[in-house]
Amino acid sequence: MCGIVGIMGGAAATSSGALTVRRMADTIRHRGPDGDGVWTDAEAGIALSQRRLAIIDLSAAGAQPMTSHSGRYVIVFNGEIYNHGEMRTLLDREFGATAWNGYSDTEVFLAAIEVLGVRRALQSAVGMFAFGLWDRQQRTLTLGRDRLGEKPLYYGRIGKAFAFASEPKAFHPLPGWCAEIDRNALALLMRHNYIPAPYSIYQGIRKLRPGHFLILSDPMREPRVESYWSASEIAEQGRREPFQGNKEEAVDELERHLRRSLEGQMIADVPLGAFLSGGIDSSAIVAVMQSISSRPVRTFTIGFSESGFNEAHHAEQVARHLGTDHTELYLSERDALDVVPQLPGIYCEPFSDSSQIPTFLVSKLARGSVTVALSGDGGDELFSGYTRYALADSFWSKLSRVPIGLRRMSASLAKLPSRDLYDNVAGGIMPFLPQRLRRERVGDKIHKAASVLSLRTVNDVYRRLCTHWEPTEVIPGAVEPPTMLTGLEPLPILSGNVERMMYIDMMSYLPDDILVKVDRAAMAVSLETRVPLLDHRLVGFALSLPLSILRAAGQTKWPLRQLLYRHVPRALVERPKMGFGVPIDSWLRGALRDWAEALLDERRLRDDGFFQPMAIRRAWSEHLSGQRNNQYLLWDVLMFQSWREVTEGSSAAVAA
Repeated sequence: MCGIVGIMGGAAATSSGALTVRRMADTIRHRGPDGDGVWTDAEAGIALSQRRLAIIDLSAAGAQPMTSHSGRYVIVFNGEIYNHGEMRTLLDREFGATAWNGYSDTEVFLAAIEVLGVRRALQSAVGMFAFGLWDRQQRTLTLGRDRLGEKPLYYGRIGKAFAFASEPKAFHPLPGWCAEIDRNALALLMRHNYIPAPYSIYQGIRKLRPGHFLILSDPMREPRVESYWSASEIAEQGRREPFQGNKEEAVDELERHLRRSLEGQMIADVPLGAFLSGGIDSSAIVAVMQSISSRPVRTFTIGFSESGFNEAHHAEQVARHLGTDHTELYLSERDALDVVPQLPGIYCEPFSDSSQIPTFLVSKLARGSVTVALSGDGGDELFSGYTRYALADSFWSKLSRVPIGLRRMSASLAKLPSRDLYDNVAGGIMPFLPQRLRRERVGDKIHKAASVLSLRTVNDVYRRLCTHWEPTEVIPGAVEPPTMLTGLEPLPILSGNVERMMYIDMMSYLPDDILVKVDRAAMAVSLETRVPLLDHRLVGFALSLPLSILRAAGQTKWPLRQLLYRHVPRALVERPKMGFGVPIDSWLRGALRDWAEALLDERRLRDDGFFQPMAIRRAWSEHLSGQRNNQYLLWDVLMFQSWREVTEGSSAAVAA
C-alpha cells in the first residue's frame, strides 16, 4: 500500500522535476511512511515518485519506483496483487526462469507486463491497485486501476504538465496548479454525499474509473482510456448463465470463493487483522479467516455510549465465540468530535458520509497493533442487503400502473398552488385535526410528491430515493454531469429492478462512497485495508445468483447469512441492521452548533457564491428547532464548507 504521483511534461522536463515530484509525494506521506523514491528522465519529460508502506518484501528489493528486468518499464504501484505467487510460477514455467531480485508483487506485475502486455497482465492479476507505468521504449505513460475501485487515482493537465496522484492534494505543489472548484461536481456531492468517478471537485481533474487504464504519449493531448474488465458483461453473463445449484450448494460455493479470496489476502510480512462490527458481513469475514488461521485472528471494534450507535457488545460476543484476539475501545463523544476538524485533510476532496468518523477511529485503533486490516465491505451491494431495493421496486410497481400522462397531469395540477398557499390553507385546518395527523411544511411535501408522480423509470425513482439535496434548489447554475443513474454508460440487461439497483450501487455507491471512506480513513493512519468480498471472481459468482437465493425466505443477504451460521450461532448475529454512524443530529444542536453556525452564516454563503443561502438557512433553522432532522443535508454543506476553508489555507501556504 502506497501513495503514488507522477508528471509528464512541464516541470518533469526540467532540472527541477525530481524536486517537484518529491514535494508532491510528501503531501501524501501518510500513505507510505516507510520510505520514498524518485525516478526522472528530464529528456523524456517524465518524473515518478512513491511513498512506501511496506507490506510484502520489506527489503530494498521491493522499493519503488521499480524498473523492469529489461529496463524498458518503470512503475510506481499502490496496492497488492494477491495472486503474485501463482503469476510468478506461471511466468517462470511459460516464459523461462527469471532472475528475480526479490519477491514483491510489484516485481511480478512488472514482469507480467513485459511478457504479456498491460491489458493481459491486468486481466491476470487478482488484487487492488492503482499504478503509473512509463514505457521508455514507446515513451508512453499508462495509468491503471483495479476492477472494483479499491485504490484511488486522480489525473489531469496542470499547466503544461499531465499529472497523476493517489490523492488530489498532491497536485498543490505543481507549478500552475489552480484549484478551481467544479460547480457541476459540487451538484453531485449535494445529491449523493460523494462525487462519483470520473468527476472530481476540481475542474480539469478526473478520477480513473475502476476496471480501466489510460495511455498517454503527449501531455498536451487527451489520453486514450480503455476498459480491461467489464462489470456489465459479467452481470449479463450471470443473467444468461445463472447459478444452477440449489440454495445450500450456493452457500458451499460462496464459502469456497471466500476462502480462496482470504487465502490470498491474509498474506503479509507485517501484522494483519480485521475490523469486526458484529454484523453479518464483517462477522462472516472473520469467521472464515479464523477457520483458516493457525492462530487467533486480531479483531478490532470501537464502541460508543449512545446505545443506538453501539455494536461493540455484539462484536465482543462474536469474537469470544470464534476465539479471536479481540481489542475493543469505548470512545467518548469528545473522542468522536475531535475527529471533525481533521476530516477535510483526511478526505482531500469534500466527502460527507458521516460514518467517516467511526471508520477513522476504528482504523486508528487497529493501527496500534497491525499494519493490514480486512473489512466486510461489499456484502450489501453483492448480496442485496439494502432495504431500499425492495422499497423502490415496490413503489415503482404501483406507480408504473398509472399511465404517465395521467401522472403528469396530476403533478401539474398539484403544483399549481404555491407552497405558501398550501401552508396557509393547512395552517387553518391543522388545529382542528388530531395531533397524529398534523403536519408541518405541507406545501413542500405536496410539491415533492408531485415531482415523484412524473418520474418515468425505476432508475429515476431510485435516484430520488438516494437523493439528499435536489441540486437546483441549492446551487444556482449547476448542471449535473451524467452518472450511472443518468446515462454515463449503458446499463446491462438484467432480470429485474432490484438487480439493476444492486448493479448501480456496485459501480458507483460502493467505489465512490464506501471504498473512498475506508481508503482515506485508513491511509490517514498508514493502515492498509483489504476487502475480501471484492475479489473479482467472487463478484462474478455473486452476480450469477438469482434473487430467489439472494433473498431466500424473505431475508436479505441469505447466502452470506447461511455461511456465517455455519460458524456462529444465529442468535449472536440475528438482529436489525444498524448503520455504522454517530449522532450527528444531536451534535449539530449541541457541541457542533457554533462550528456549524459559522460555516452556514448567511452572509458567508452569499459571498462565497456556491450556494443559495435561503434553502440552507431554512434547513438549519428546521433542524435546530427539532421540526425536522436535516442532519444529512446539513452535513453535505458543512463538509464542503470546512473542506474549502482548510484547502484554501493549505493552498496559500504552498504558494507562499
